[in-house]
Amino acid sequence: MTLSPSRRTILFVLLLLAGILNLVDRQIISVLKPVISKDLGWTDNDYGTLAAWFQGSAAFAFLATGWIVDRVGVKWANPLGVFSWSLAAIGHAWAATIGQFTFVRAALGATEAMGTPSGIKTIATIFPPHQRSTGYGISNAVGSVGGILAPLLIPLLAALYGWRTAFVIAGVAGVIWAAAWLVAVRGVHFDNGAAPSVSADTEYGPILKERRTWAIAFAKVLSDSTWWLMLFWMPDFFHRQFGLEGTALGPPLAVAYTGAAIGAMIAGTLASRLLVQGRELDRVRKGAMLVAGLIVLPVPLALHAEDLWTATAILALTMAGHQAFSTTLFAVIADVTPRAKVGRVTAFGAFCGNLGGMAIAKIAGAVLAAGLGYLPLFLFASISYLLALGWIQLLLPRIRRAEPHADTAELVAAH
Repeated sequence: MTLSPSRRTILFVLLLLAGILNLVDRQIISVLKPVISKDLGWTDNDYGTLAAWFQGSAAFAFLATGWIVDRVGVKWANPLGVFSWSLAAIGHAWAATIGQFTFVRAALGATEAMGTPSGIKTIATIFPPHQRSTGYGISNAVGSVGGILAPLLIPLLAALYGWRTAFVIAGVAGVIWAAAWLVAVRGVHFDNGAAPSVSADTEYGPILKERRTWAIAFAKVLSDSTWWLMLFWMPDFFHRQFGLEGTALGPPLAVAYTGAAIGAMIAGTLASRLLVQGRELDRVRKGAMLVAGLIVLPVPLALHAEDLWTATAILALTMAGHQAFSTTLFAVIADVTPRAKVGRVTAFGAFCGNLGGMAIAKIAGAVLAAGLGYLPLFLFASISYLLALGWIQLLLPRIRRAEPHADTAELVAAH
């Protein structure tokens, strides 16, 4: 019996909530950076080091999480990931020294690495091909809600109960989510998309020989570097430029992440509509990435904005451009990759993207500590997406579906 629409909706809603929790857990430290820095005496270089450890651990964990997701399937990979990173988030409440924070940040990065491959594979499993762009767009958009909620709620929780309690509350929410997922998937069998004869083919070697893997990987390095720059350092930018901290950071950060949500939603839904109308896949995907890259070009102008909300609008546009590009890139992964390999290709791309994030986190800390300001960083950000698109065009001159005859029967209910 085919999976019911109501069950499909429940699973998708839970997946969206997992994306929110993922972003909230990683955002707590950046939103509360001014408060925690004062309490524990952190320097910009200390914070850059913590961000780099988070990115590095996530990057190398992706080499394992993609394999895990393809091996155990989305039924078990989702709760395993959310439960694990929730425990790591709770661990922040007991960290006091840089060494202890380094350990819990590395643990959080490693466990959150389950989120991307399991999320991308889940959408590729429960949606037919022509609806996946919408699924990825909604997922990225709703995931950005975490970025909206974090600066609004976390400073308030920290002011009321202390910054350590904010980590505990976020972690407990994830534990509850894991239990809810296990209830929701009871009786459902997920097809990983591999025929029995190749189901054991879960090694990384074969995907590393494919041009599509490297097209995705280096595009992720370039585009994700800008995303992680904004994720870790945007609160600090507002603090330096306009003196904001605590609850005052909430409104501009919420607006910026609202831009991210809008960019993801527009890119996803518009692409699905164009594909249903019969537009060529290659033009739809690359056209969306080109527009996204052009939207990000003005980001250095934020440094010359005379007021807070002009700077916020420019950064919101940048975040919209990133999420439009990211949504499209995730759709390209599902387009060009057989479903049995989606977890590994996604994870390897995320591995490379996190290496870029690790580098930019440390570089940003060093650049700011040297007194060079944000200009060199924003200049790189402004061209990163166009460079990524150029790389994709070089390796994938024409985007074609790997499974042109895929149908909607990805899920069946177990008897």
